Amino acid sequence: MAILRTAIGGTIAGLFAGGVWGAFSAQPYGIIGGWFAALVIIGLMWFMNHYVGLIHNSAEGSFVDMATAIGTTCIVRDLIMNGVVELPSSIPTFICLAIGGIIGGALAYVVQKSMEKDSEESLNA
Repeated sequence: MAILRTAIGGTIAGLFAGGVWGAFSAQPYGIIGGWFAALVIIGLMWFMNHYVGLIHNSAEGSFVDMATAIGTTCIVRDLIMNGVVELPSSIPTFICLAIGGIIGGALAYVVQKSMEKDSEESLNA
């Protein structure tokens, strides 16, 4: 049941973000509309998915669930609406996302190891 709840919560977040964000960030609202959309859409979806508990997260898992769900839902929505002809134009974005994920993961590993080392040193002192 947790997997079904997670899929539903992620899909709702993705459809809401992909469908409503553009209306807020388009003219005449501009950048202020984008900030408002970020606050309202992501805030509400975070509340629903994490605080209420629609999305299941294990204690040792990373919390990239909403970003992954929103990205996947928007890609599938665009594939349904426009077909595969638009997909190749997204490849540079996917490459940048992969590079960013690798850099972020490497930095998280370095920071975690540094924190463990500091913790061990403070216990031994």
